[in-house]
Order: sequence, then C-alpha cells, then structure tokens
Amino acid sequence: MTRRTRILVAGAVAATVGVAAGGVGVANAAAELPPLALTLATTSVVAERYVWDEESYLFFDLGVNVIAGKDPFEIRATRKSYADPIVAKQIVLKNGKKQEVTLPAGMVTGWQGLKDFTTVSIKNPAGAEVANYKTDFCPNSFESARTRRDAPAQNPYPRGCSYNPFTIGGVWGIQAGWNATTDSIPATGQFDLADGDYTATVTVNQTYRDYFKIAGSSAMSVNLKVETIDQGEGAAAVKAKVQAARVGADTAEAAAVAEHGEHASQGDPELQISAYKPGFRPPAKRPKAVKAASIAKGPRPDLRSLPAWGISLSQEGDKTYVAFGATVWNGGTSPLLVDGFRQTGTDLMDAYQYFFDASGKEVGSVAAGTMEWDARDGHRHWHFTDFAQYNLLKADQKVAVRSGKEAFCLVNTDAVDYTIPNAKWRPDNTDLSSSCGQNTAVAVREVLDIGSGDTYTQNLPGQSFDITDLPNGTYYIEVKANPSDRLTELSTTNNSALRKIVLGGTPTARTLEVPPVNGIEG
Repeated sequence: MTRRTRILVAGAVAATVGVAAGGVGVANAAAELPPLALTLATTSVVAERYVWDEESYLFFDLGVNVIAGKDPFEIRATRKSYADPIVAKQIVLKNGKKQEVTLPAGMVTGWQGLKDFTTVSIKNPAGAEVANYKTDFCPNSFESARTRRDAPAQNPYPRGCSYNPFTIGGVWGIQAGWNATTDSIPATGQFDLADGDYTATVTVNQTYRDYFKIAGSSAMSVNLKVETIDQGEGAAAVKAKVQAARVGADTAEAAAVAEHGEHASQGDPELQISAYKPGFRPPAKRPKAVKAASIAKGPRPDLRSLPAWGISLSQEGDKTYVAFGATVWNGGTSPLLVDGFRQTGTDLMDAYQYFFDASGKEVGSVAAGTMEWDARDGHRHWHFTDFAQYNLLKADQKVAVRSGKEAFCLVNTDAVDYTIPNAKWRPDNTDLSSSCGQNTAVAVREVLDIGSGDTYTQNLPGQSFDITDLPNGTYYIEVKANPSDRLTELSTTNNSALRKIVLGGTPTARTLEVPPVNGIEG
C-alpha cells in the first residue's frame, strides 16, 4: 500500500549507546533530544547497478535518518474533495494536550510526504557534480526501529505513504525515539552512474530545518561506490521492482503486480497469516444462516469505489486493450470480514459476512455468496466472488464491455483514508502470498480494514477491456463495489465510480485520452 522500495545496503541505525557516524547521537536520553534530529548510519555504502534491455537501474540507500525526540512526530493530511487542495496539519503536544498546527503552503502537495525535503548532490573523485536532485520525505519508514532504550516498544504509524492518486487522507509519523529513513533516489525516475567511487552529500532543505527545528549537521556526506551487479536476464526482476517503485508500490508482490498486472501470489502453507495471527483463523464450523435484518444495528463496513487510475492502451497481436487500476475501499465503521467454509470435495466455499458491536465483539453473520479456488499461476489462492465488478460503459452509460475479473483475494493494498475514526493504521493482511489460503484449506478468512482499499490492476486479456471493435468516442470505466448486493454495508449509494476516457485513432493505431478528475492526472 505504500511507496518505499529502496534497498538498504549498509545496515540500520545504530541502536547502542554512542554517537552515529554523523550528526546527533541516537541513544541519548529522551530529555536531551530535540524534536527532530538528523543522523547518518554509516559513511560508506554500495549502489547496486543493474542493466537490462539497454536501460540501467540503481539501488542504494545513503543511510540518512530522521529521529523523533521525546514526542512522536505526526502529520495528518486530508482533502475535502478531489476539487480541494490537500491540507496538512502537524499534531503537537502542548501542556499535555494534542493540538493541530497547519503546515505552511507548499510543504505537502501530494501523498508521498513532505515535498523536496532533501537535496542530494553526487560528485566524482575530481569534485565535479554528476547528479543533483531533490527527494520527498515519507515519515512512515519501513526500516523504522527504536534508536534508544527508553523509546516506546511499538510504532503505531503506517508503513509507507500512499501512491494512489485518489487518496483522501493520510497519516504520517515517527514514533518518539524511532527513526525514519530519507529517500536516496529521486521519485521522478532513475539516473545512471558508471561504476566507480563518488561522494554523495545529503542536505535537509533550510525551510524544513527551520520550521521543524531539526538538529544535526546541515549536510552529511557518504562515500558511494557504484558496482554493476547484473547485465543479463537476472536484472529483469529488478526492472519490475523499479517500475513498481515509480508508482510507489512495495515488496516482491508489487514487482509481481508490475509484471502480471494484478494481484499475484503463490499460496505458501508455511506463510499463511492464519498460522501466526489468531484473528485470521475462521471458526471451526460454518454459522447458521440468518438475515441481516435480524442482526442488531451497529458498526458496518462501507464499500466505496475510487475512480479508475493508471489507465493505458496496450496491443496484443491484432487486439487492442484498455488497462486500468481499480480500487474499492472501506470507509465504514467496521472492517469487512468474510469467512469461507469449503464445500467438501469441491473448489468452492460458502462465504459469510460477520458483524461486530462497538466494542469489537462478534454479534452475528449472514450468507454472502461464495469463494472459489483459483489454480492459475500467479494466483493459487481463494477468491471471493462478490466483491467488485468492472465495466466499460458507452456514452449513454450502457455496458459496452465487462471485465472478466470477477473474483478477488481481499487484501489491504492501499491506505485511502487513515484519518477517519477507527482506521487501522497497520493492517495485518497486506501480502497476497499469505492472506487468502492454499488449496488444502477447509476455511479461509479475508478482511478489508477501515480506511484501507484493495487495488487490482487490470492489464491482462480477459481482465482489461478489449476495445478492438469499439467505435471511437467517449466511454466511462465503471468500478462497482458489491455488485450483487450480497454484502451488508452502511450505504450502497457510493458503490460506483466512473472515469471518463476518449478513444480515437484508426483501427490499427488507436489513441486514448484520459481527462483529469478535478486536475488529478492519475
């Protein structure tokens, strides 16, 4: 659900008593520390260089970290609508009470954190500058750890910042006494360096140093050694990771998404989340079927569709397709929890939706369709069949093409709005390889938490829209949640979202125009 994909090549922040390689000591008592401090993990790192298909890719982490002092560093960003700007507020403690302080204009313009937080300058041994660029700063670091012994044991903040262009609200933070890594590679794309030795200097831009009172050296230098690791087919996987990184995805799963264009995983019996998270173990037997009306009123999920994004045109032989990303998220007051119970001797499960009261106690369940085993390569897990539907509509909004994607492994891939009440900032089931069971399962639990969304990228034939024989003109991509109304939720009025596209060109050279949504180009 996030965007940090840099490989750490030189170790983590020192966690023992002493002083880091540069900047401020990382194990001092909390009372001695400023609100934020800058520190350097090491003075030498290796940049791994990969070459594939006449393109090169660099992976490195310069090891520059921001550390929170005695209080957490927290920012909440929201927008009222897609037509409104993002407003970011820092949560500060004054006299023991939390207060919101609006950040100056220009600090937050997107969902990747603080804009242009650092400047990176790279020079060769002769002192000539060979690269200079700015990087944004996402406080929600994947490599975060406590850097002093008296720091809190747990970090409540999300992992990574959202890359979804239709994100509504975000929470970014560094736990007191914990670290967050700064980006080392520009988000706008890769650059290349020849093998050899360089000096990289990272400077936190003065606006941020002054506003947040960041302690430590104003500029930190690192010896950077570039080494080509692979110039053959082995670099293809790295290329996929880099492509995923450019849109902010993370982990090996994200690389699979970049390659295969949809949720992709191999169910691993040793890694299933139910093996180590009791909350993901369905009950031993299926519940009695009741009607939703018989269950006491209380918290409910609310499935909401975002406009399609990442829309593109592709050619497969003599066929032309429109590929797209589709997100359905839960903006309700309860997680969507669906358990499947296997029909003995078949590849089908009967699905049930569960309900909870305000204290989280289970209060009942209702039948909610089915789950089916998907044995195809890149899947091999259980799909819930009644979650979403994707249609390409004509200008009169009648169906022109329906996507063949009609079953889903529910996973929290996107942080859509973590500012709503009871949003789960650190959901457990974010990994497809462990969230949706294997073929020997007799029961499976799938969950979409409050504030999170599930995104599928449709770029395979049968899932993307075949527009080969469609005339030029205006169309709409419809993302529709809960299409059969089998799920019980707070409202169904927000289940559908439309995104306008315009097809043009000739039969052998089609064109695609995707108008922005209130200026959002995603």
